[in-house]
Amino acid sequence: MYSRSRQVKLRWNKHVNMSFKKEPVTLKIILIGDSGVGKSSVMNRYVNHRFTNMYRATIGTDFLSKTVTIDKDTVTLQIWDTAGSERFQSLGPLLYREAHCCMLVFDVTSKASFSALDVWRKEFLFQAEPQDPADFPFIVVGNKTDLSDREVSRGKALQWCEEIGAEYFEGSAKEDLDVEKPFLRAALSGLRQYKKHTLENTGHFQITCKQPRETRNTCEC
Repeated sequence: MYSRSRQVKLRWNKHVNMSFKKEPVTLKIILIGDSGVGKSSVMNRYVNHRFTNMYRATIGTDFLSKTVTIDKDTVTLQIWDTAGSERFQSLGPLLYREAHCCMLVFDVTSKASFSALDVWRKEFLFQAEPQDPADFPFIVVGNKTDLSDREVSRGKALQWCEEIGAEYFEGSAKEDLDVEKPFLRAALSGLRQYKKHTLENTGHFQITCKQPRETRNTCEC
């Protein structure tokens, strides 16, 4: 037979273990940038391990998901590929809000697509309204490094990323070069964002302690 204090401790531990049971984590990752830079190709190469030379402009949005393990946490990435055309930018508020990380994609053979990233970034911050804009994670991806007519150097891209506090990756969706790295980094940054803001606001973990009821057969006649 356990003592009363031992019974209280056992029940307390049981409730603590149940309260700290991890819930599935879903992270929203947004890909933005000019049309034709390869956002869809990068996403499909990472999720489906496929690439096609047939260009098809994204109409509105496209969506894929992938489950990964980050810091011992099982995380489902909801990856949203957005249209680069101005006529779809009105969808921004619906798509950008509640995102955990934003990936800015450009074509290393196009100075114009690189220059446009600053506008895309500012538009995202305006539309998404993150709780802490200065701390929101951005991952910059330079695509099409397999092509020879490069217009944006790695040094130039790194300099801009340093100025805005973003991380830089480059590779080729066509040749499957370093496509996974930026997504894993986006997942890690997004998970940190999730833990920092979502858990603080919801009080996700709760500790409860219930003492066993004690019945007494007393008589005060």
